[in-house]
Amino acid sequence: MIVNQVRLVAKGYTQTYGVDYLETFAPVAKLNTVRVLLSLAANRDWPLLQFDVKNAFLHGDLKEEIYMDLPPGIPVTFKEGVVCKLRKSLYGLKQSPRAWFGRFAASMKKFGYVQSNSDHTLFLKRHKGKLTALIIYVDDMIVTGDDQAEMQNLQKYLASEFEMKSLGDLKYFLGIEVARSKHGIFLSQRKYILDLLAETGMLDCKPIDTPSEQNHKLGLYPDQVPTDKERYQRLVGKLIYLSHTRPDIAYAVSVVSQFMHSPSEDHMGAVMRILRYLKVTPGKGLMFCKYGHTDVEGYTDADWAGSVTDRRSTSGSSAEAEYRGMAQGVCELLWLRRLLRDLGFGPQKPMDMYCDNKAAIAIAHNPVQHDRTKHVEVDRHFVKEKLDAEIISFPFISSEYQLADVLTKAVSTTVFLNSLDKLGMRDIFAPT
Repeated sequence: MIVNQVRLVAKGYTQTYGVDYLETFAPVAKLNTVRVLLSLAANRDWPLLQFDVKNAFLHGDLKEEIYMDLPPGIPVTFKEGVVCKLRKSLYGLKQSPRAWFGRFAASMKKFGYVQSNSDHTLFLKRHKGKLTALIIYVDDMIVTGDDQAEMQNLQKYLASEFEMKSLGDLKYFLGIEVARSKHGIFLSQRKYILDLLAETGMLDCKPIDTPSEQNHKLGLYPDQVPTDKERYQRLVGKLIYLSHTRPDIAYAVSVVSQFMHSPSEDHMGAVMRILRYLKVTPGKGLMFCKYGHTDVEGYTDADWAGSVTDRRSTSGSSAEAEYRGMAQGVCELLWLRRLLRDLGFGPQKPMDMYCDNKAAIAIAHNPVQHDRTKHVEVDRHFVKEKLDAEIISFPFISSEYQLADVLTKAVSTTVFLNSLDKLGMRDIFAPT
């Protein structure tokens, strides 16, 4: 028997801002938050469960007064001009994602959960010294923690509030494959890569050892030969999403993404080189090992005057690119510190931010204002404040041990391959 499923969808494109809808933004989980939860689960041996909400957008409550024409196919037995007044959100409405998240957040708070200020899609509950955490990305949820009883109670409560489906242990999330063993938790996008290679006809391509050419000269030139802009943007967009589990291609992807508005054949060639690199190890991914601690360390680096077109630094500053990169790294560490405190695992000592530039470290510690730092004065005061509060520290690290090098510049094959293991990259699919 063939069963046809039909869904009523509103014509959201006919809605008018300020009349039919106001805000449409709905928070989605930061993948950095997901990685933090996975790392804690690996180190603490927490279970990872996955839930899915069926027809999530139909659960949202509408605050606006919205009317809709009768759906096609309904017998016209009413007077002309009769319309439907919507009480619940429908797929297609611009405010449906926000309405759904608002309803879900209210339900979680009603059940005693607290919404994290570091990531509004993260909900936490503590009971008798134990923690339960839930993070949601539209209608996909991950639940973890050390309170088994509360996790079961949460599942029953959600099932009573929404039409839920339990997917068991976390295996696949947002196109990311999750594998678990006694050694830790492994993330990869192997299927995503193989599908991408098949789509582009690169399954049988000649592989290459690095994703970008060392000392490349990619830029915008007057005599460049244009390429298919739409195809280029589509491929780069897919590579950007892939870099969530493949930091080894992060620099190469950041370079090709700078030319989305006017790509040339040379730029397309750089994209194809990334695909040729992915052909070598499609199963490579991130391993969250059981380190037995929750210490936070950062590495900061910058590519000064890296653009061959205008000689600007990739980070957006000029003479003090390393220091500007350091300030941005501090911001990320502070966010991680706040998130871990919400989870009950805040760092107990200053967080180390490793830098291979002694001048940048000197600027951070030196309170004297001079001409070299006047254009980064705000950053300097911000960083110095965190140093004085002993929240961060800046130990020097030699360039050969600088993990951030492969994220900011094209390095040699030897340096590149040596850095991958330090970045936590593994290939569990490789023959042994």
